[in-house]
Amino acid sequence: MPAPATSTLPPPAVETEPFRASRPNIVGSDTPEDPYPIRLEGIVQHGFGRGSKDLGCPTANLPDESTTHMASIARPGVYYGYARVYPANEQISELRPEDLVVLPMVMSLGWNPFYKNERMTAEIHVMHQFNSDFYGCDMKALVLGYIRPELDYISREALIDDIETDKKVSLNSLARPSYGKYASDSFFSSPGVEVLETTSHQ
Repeated sequence: MPAPATSTLPPPAVETEPFRASRPNIVGSDTPEDPYPIRLEGIVQHGFGRGSKDLGCPTANLPDESTTHMASIARPGVYYGYARVYPANEQISELRPEDLVVLPMVMSLGWNPFYKNERMTAEIHVMHQFNSDFYGCDMKALVLGYIRPELDYISREALIDDIETDKKVSLNSLARPSYGKYASDSFFSSPGVEVLETTSHQ
């Protein structure tokens, strides 16, 4: 199990070519093990605006209180699982039906050392093409496994390369039958809302 996160962690390792070359295509056991699944829920808020602009990987930021429990039992790093967006009333017309199903996600929990954040954040990238943003919407996420530790990078290009690998590892890991069933977990239901199967992994 990943070690608990603390405010006195040593500086993160710097990503290297050997690390990148040795990364596995699938991570975790064939069935989620303790402490997974970890349930997260919160209102999507504005972050630093770097995901789309700098990295081509838009993220949804959850409020600090949504991740307090996870931060107490899991170390900073990259995780995989499923997420679902629930529109606020004023956003129902902006989001399409295919935007509102359970979808695969990859998540960063930590300080983003490349950008030298001063506080821990939880940023979720839902692997789906949304046509509009969903700030102010509720989001639920089931974290099902750990991909890798938080790293620092010598270049933005190296960070982007690792993010693309994270996405592939997440999809490969979720493709196992014992993980796929979590797309229909009752956690994703809400009053009057049917739990829909995730769309095909893109």
